[in-house]
Amino acid sequence: MNRKLIEKADALLSKEKGTIFKDPGGKINICLVYPNTYHVGMSNLGFQGIYRLLNEREDIVCERAFLPDERDIDEHIRTDTPVFSIESKRPLNRFDIVAFSISFENDYPNILKILNIAKIPFGSTERNEYHPLLIAGGVCCFFNPEPIAPIFDIIFVGEAEESLNEFLETYSSQQSAVSSQSIKERIKTESLKIEGIYVPEFYDIRYSDKRKIAERISNHGAPEKIKRRYLKDLSLSPVTTAIVTPDAEFSNMYLIEVMRGCPWRCRFCLVGHIYSPARKKDLDAITVEIEKAKEIAPKVGLIGPSLTDYPHIKDVLCIEGVDFSITSLRASEKSAELIELLRGHRSVSIAPEVGTERMRMVVNKKITEKNILDSSGLILNSGIENLRLYFMIGLPSETDEDIAGIAELAKKIRKNSDKGNIILSISTFVPKPFTPFQWHPMEPLNSVKGKLRFIKKELKGERGIKVFHDVPKYAHMQGLFSMGDRRVFNILKAMVKTDDYRAACSQAGVDMDFYIFRKKDFDEALPWDFIDAGIPKESLWGEYLKAISQK
Repeated sequence: MNRKLIEKADALLSKEKGTIFKDPGGKINICLVYPNTYHVGMSNLGFQGIYRLLNEREDIVCERAFLPDERDIDEHIRTDTPVFSIESKRPLNRFDIVAFSISFENDYPNILKILNIAKIPFGSTERNEYHPLLIAGGVCCFFNPEPIAPIFDIIFVGEAEESLNEFLETYSSQQSAVSSQSIKERIKTESLKIEGIYVPEFYDIRYSDKRKIAERISNHGAPEKIKRRYLKDLSLSPVTTAIVTPDAEFSNMYLIEVMRGCPWRCRFCLVGHIYSPARKKDLDAITVEIEKAKEIAPKVGLIGPSLTDYPHIKDVLCIEGVDFSITSLRASEKSAELIELLRGHRSVSIAPEVGTERMRMVVNKKITEKNILDSSGLILNSGIENLRLYFMIGLPSETDEDIAGIAELAKKIRKNSDKGNIILSISTFVPKPFTPFQWHPMEPLNSVKGKLRFIKKELKGERGIKVFHDVPKYAHMQGLFSMGDRRVFNILKAMVKTDDYRAACSQAGVDMDFYIFRKKDFDEALPWDFIDAGIPKESLWGEYLKAISQK
């Protein structure tokens, strides 16, 4: 083990509050892995919540590992040091279970980079009884896990607060069971009885001569459909912040989830569909969490996609002795009172998403230009330093007038108030499974770049307006992983040695255009159709037809 890498892990641990250390003897040893750096992973509430949930069990020891920083990857490889947990410095391949928490598609290549350094074979069928059981959860696992399905022995489809404990009971019971099957085979077979558990190895996928999915065959008694699991009462969720550290993206901040899901169901948005129904945590439950937070952190971050719609948000923000941070506000009349409570904050975000009334109808964004202008004016005139506006380009039926509308809306907001800074954050549309836009193609790179150039040119010289945007080629990579089937796994394998996903596509013999630049038909079998997310495909198609018919 490399001393420099061990010292770096110890330096991170020394600044944490809430770290859990347990004796591993006689317990199930799990390493929870976030496929990005420590800085990013420790700002993920889902990752933190699972760490706490696992360690609350007497029979479990859960430690953490992350993707090493870029320069540390070279050091791992140079010194032949495997990826290890930061608590005990044990290599991943010495744990019983390695559990990945996966929230973003563009982290998929990092999964294999970690396994490569850890000396764990990539495919579930390549590993034997002496390798750890690999499991995965997180939002990516319940909208389309297929690009990463060949990696994992078991995938949790849906919110895992309940199913994870049920799986661990099954895992524990099979350790001493008498059977002709291997322990791993028994665990996989018995886990099929748990709602929301997906065992990818038990399914064969066949393709037509047109490269589309022709047939999906289930074996070993595996169900044809996997039902997405969700927690009915959010107030009972054990997902809370476990560790506070200055080395996270949200430095020294205790995160509290107040809502899960969004009632507005914008047609492009995964959150409004895959986390349906929207659920809200009771005020009493949040108050208890805030009291705990006060003991270890100076700041509390409230997490939810539409905090303006949380019925107790004013009561929460009025709790004394806490410096609150919120994700964003909805541009609506309800936000006015909240803005008063946020005076003194440096930054507040709202998401107009598009620049014209027609496009708001297309995406089903139920706010008006007046809502946007009024909310923006209140935020800027309240003394808040930065107003961040989220927009999206490349959406279905978008025209040049709609792109011009983004710049025009920013100018109107600036004219409405000369205070503070206006920051446009522009992302490229990526179609997501289980949304009405799942059938729609992405826009070519040159077209997206042209729209970004136009917006920046139109706003150049406008006082106090800045424009930031994602890298369109990485949006295309996200689209590939979002829309992909199991054949995309070969691209991920090629990306262990290159970050150029286009070169990896070529090396793997996979046509990226087939996945992201092709409009799909309603009757086409989509890679994620085996998941029952509680959303009828017909209703999504109806919403898509409504969207593209808007004039």
